[in-house]
Amino acid sequence: MNQSFTQMLMNYAPLLVLFIVGWFFGARHERQHLARLAIAEAELSHIIVSSERFYQPIVVQDSQGELVLGSVVIAQDYFKMVIARVLSIFGKNLTTYETLLERARREALVRLRTQAHIKGYNHIYGLRFEVSNINQLGSMVEAIAYGTAVMSSETATYQSQTTCL
Repeated sequence: MNQSFTQMLMNYAPLLVLFIVGWFFGARHERQHLARLAIAEAELSHIIVSSERFYQPIVVQDSQGELVLGSVVIAQDYFKMVIARVLSIFGKNLTTYETLLERARREALVRLRTQAHIKGYNHIYGLRFEVSNINQLGSMVEAIAYGTAVMSSETATYQSQTTCL
């Protein structure tokens, strides 16, 4: 009995070690990504984003709206997907998918705001999100955020008032 347990431990120990190392580095990468997202969101917070479809902001004279787009494909690490599949058997809340979708949406929104910032806009309205699976396992998702970017005078007035205070 003792010999069979030792043999089983020797057979499955490398798999267990790889699983733990993969889990550690995947969680570390996810934390780093969320920290980078928080910094980028703070830097781009001056760009107002609204999901109102028919909103008519007061635009700066002689400016036009332009479609801006932020797109990202994010993959979840394989080890978290194994745990998610096990939890789905029991009907549990799949937090690994939730964090994957949250990261994808936030990254797409940061890229959308970055594109608007580069083009000199300070307001995005009509924001829409689309999220779709890339593979059948659900471990990779594509998130697209798009909207109409404008140079709004009401935002510029608001920013100049807040900087004077």
